[in-house]
This record gives sequence, structure tokens and C-alpha cells, in this order.
Amino acid sequence: MSERPLLDSSGDRENNVERDDLPPLRFETIQRAREGLAMSRNRAVRDAIQEALQQMTVLSEGGSESRASGATRRFVLRAFIQTLFKVRVENLERLPHGAAVLAANHLNHIDPFLLLSQIPPSPYYYIFGDARTLYNKWWKRQILNFAGGVIPIERRWKEEMAVIEDAKVGREDLHDLAQAIEQDVPTGNSIQILRQINSAIQTIFAQNNGILLFAEGRLGTNEGKLHLPLRQGAVIYALKAGVPIAPVGLIGTKNLYLGKELTIRFGEPLCFPQSNRPTRQEVSTALEALQHALIALLPQNYQEPEGLKLFHHCLNRMLQ
Repeated sequence: MSERPLLDSSGDRENNVERDDLPPLRFETIQRAREGLAMSRNRAVRDAIQEALQQMTVLSEGGSESRASGATRRFVLRAFIQTLFKVRVENLERLPHGAAVLAANHLNHIDPFLLLSQIPPSPYYYIFGDARTLYNKWWKRQILNFAGGVIPIERRWKEEMAVIEDAKVGREDLHDLAQAIEQDVPTGNSIQILRQINSAIQTIFAQNNGILLFAEGRLGTNEGKLHLPLRQGAVIYALKAGVPIAPVGLIGTKNLYLGKELTIRFGEPLCFPQSNRPTRQEVSTALEALQHALIALLPQNYQEPEGLKLFHHCLNRMLQ
């Protein structure tokens, strides 16, 4: 009997999770859920997401979306990043010259901007990530509205799902919050949107461009450590398109301060046979290879630099 293929090329049905996969319902979990709800209701955030979704629709239909050139985007982001930090780039020559999935670890919301400030302008990499996280701060909206090149994923956060589940089993104090989340936060399970995402990514690869995503699917908590298990999206998109995965290690971005050295370390591209309907075994094999590659790029015993850390609290608060 042949193995059943994985049909969901979005990689992860984020909202179809077991209760054991959700975070414990602590004060921080509830606060995070409240923040997510507030962002979903924020007019500026909603407008930015809708504009990005509209551009994604144009892209999926084969049109020409509105975005800055790769060179302009890199110039603006490099000026922004290198005003605040020192950046060290290792093994950039390993980055594929054509269509690819750029898969990195994730420590800070500045990570996609850091990467795009240093990689060549061509091929053009689209940011593939959580919509509310990408647009939650005014400075991100300014940069992304100018630069474009975003594939926003609308989904409920695990903290929000934890609130909903606990409200269902008797937490009456969470009833109003859970009801508001169900009413105002998109689930991300729209078949139409998932098809548009798939079509947009196929177009991106066909144009010999790439996508940038974070394999952990969330922010990591410690330098040098991956939050496991990795999400499947990176390998499923790569397998279906037959494009390489470029693993990237980001070092130093968890805690920021003025003048800190941040390191971007590129690994050897991972190549797998193309599979239009990748099986669980194919996905598992590719995911394991990506996990090993990312771990090898990260420091085993990371030590925060000592000395004066100017604007530590300000930068971490502003850039998160």
C-alpha cells in the first residue's frame, strides 16, 4: 500500500492543533492573546494586511504587483540596520543564485529586515510570515508598505487558541475574550486564501525568485537553540517546486543594543528530488536535514558580550 501524500502545501494547518500543543494558560499567555486581538482590530494593521493580500492576489493571477526593486529595498534596510548594529555575514556565496526557499532560525522581529539588508537584490526574496507580527509596529508598516514583497499569513496564534479552549472547559473569566477572538481574528483556513498563497509562491519560483521564512514558525527563546519541532512549510514548498532550501543561522539578535554585532551565517543549500505530492516520509527526511543544517550553523555555547549595552531596553521594546 502506497504512503498517503501530504495534500496541504501550506505546510501547517496552524489552527488544527491538539490541546497538548498549546501553551499553558499563564498571565503572559492571556496578555499575548489580548495583544493579538488588539492588533487584529487595529485599523492601520488591518489596512496594511489587506493591501499586502491584494498584492498577493495580483501576483497569484500573474500580474505585476507594486513593490520596490530589490536594490532599493536593500539600500533602505541596510541604512536602517547598519545605523544601529554591526553586521557580520559569513559564507554568502552559498546562497543559491536562482529560485530557493531561504529558511532561518528566528530570534527577533528584526530578523527578516536584517536578512534582506544583506543578501543580493536578485533573486528577489518575498517575506513569508505571520501577518499581524509583520505589521504590528508603525516602523514595520512604513518599511513594508514602501518595499512590498510580503506574503502575509493570517492565522490565530496558539495563545489565542489556548484562551478559546480553556473558555470552552469552564474558564468563565475568559468567555468574553475568547468570543472576541473567534469573532475578530481570522482563522487562516480559507481554502481560497491557501490556494492564492500556493499560486503566488509558484509564480515567485517561476520568476526565478525566492521566499524567506522562519522554520520554527515562532520566535525562539534562546540563542543557539531551535524551537522544535520545525514547521513543515519550508520543506513542502521546496519539495513541490523542486527548489533548494538555503539554511541560514542568525546569531545575536535575541537581545539587542546599539552597536551590537549580529551574525548571518549561510549553510550549504539542501537539494531534494521534486515531488508534486510529497509523502510524509519525504517531508520528514527533508525536515530532519534542515534541522541538522540549522543546528550546525548556530553556536553551541553562545555568550552575550559583556560591557555597556546602550539603549538595550529601548531597542528591544521598539524592535519586538
